[in-house]
Amino acid sequence: MFDNLRDSAESSFYEEEPNDLYKEPKPNAASPRRRSNRSNGRFLGMSAQQRFFVSLMLMFTVCLVGTLAMFILGRMSLF
Repeated sequence: MFDNLRDSAESSFYEEEPNDLYKEPKPNAASPRRRSNRSNGRFLGMSAQQRFFVSLMLMFTVCLVGTLAMFILGRMSLF
């Protein structure tokens, strides 16, 4: 089990081969692609359901922080 431990410690942890996963795609010279003004109803790459969920979480966060601030400043009390 531990026979090759020293050999594996001396070798590089990272791969020496180039990884094509992180390369940017090369633009095709034959057909230049223009960016349209409307990108299929997506904003920041999110669908409508994702945007709704993010806005709902933001609303609850603002309400919670506002309520806590009112308690701390003494503008609201429980009793």
